[in-house]
Amino acid sequence: MKKLRKWSRILHRDIGFFFIGTSIIYGFSGIALNHMNDWNPNYSVSTNDFVTEINLNKNEKIKENIFKLLDEIDDKENYKKHYYPNDNFIKIFLNGGSSIVVNIDTGEGQAEYLKKRPLFYQVNYLHYNPNAWWMWFSDIFAAALIFLAITSIFMVRGRKGAYGRGGIYIAVGIIVPIVFLLLS
Repeated sequence: MKKLRKWSRILHRDIGFFFIGTSIIYGFSGIALNHMNDWNPNYSVSTNDFVTEINLNKNEKIKENIFKLLDEIDDKENYKKHYYPNDNFIKIFLNGGSSIVVNIDTGEGQAEYLKKRPLFYQVNYLHYNPNAWWMWFSDIFAAALIFLAITSIFMVRGRKGAYGRGGIYIAVGIIVPIVFLLLS
């Protein structure tokens, strides 16, 4: 048992140090993703209301007129594509996920600009497993978390260990998620 405790401490410490950065990444993105109903963790959204007199009806000069509008409120280089969701509106898509909607009868419009949130966009990107290499690294990280949890059981002995106060914490840590599952 002494050797198990000794190796549990050594491996727990070294593997724990190795995965500190990954733990912080998943911690930040986990908090952000838990609150997706409260905010968009990947992008901040800003809007700009405007009125234009440029003719945006379907015609042979529509692209030219869209570029005129973009020169006024954005940059024509950001143009991606457009379409008419119905007879009264045109929606113009811009690079980067931004868009513009204009009522072609009144000229009233709104530009919606998306901007990547620093740090949160990047850590959330990693949380979604962007490629096979990161997926394998994430799987290794998940296995390491299981290993860290198991080795922590053997690190402390006596009244504060798994057969004492630590055992109570282990039981509560298992019961809490089960209660949430049963209540949802």
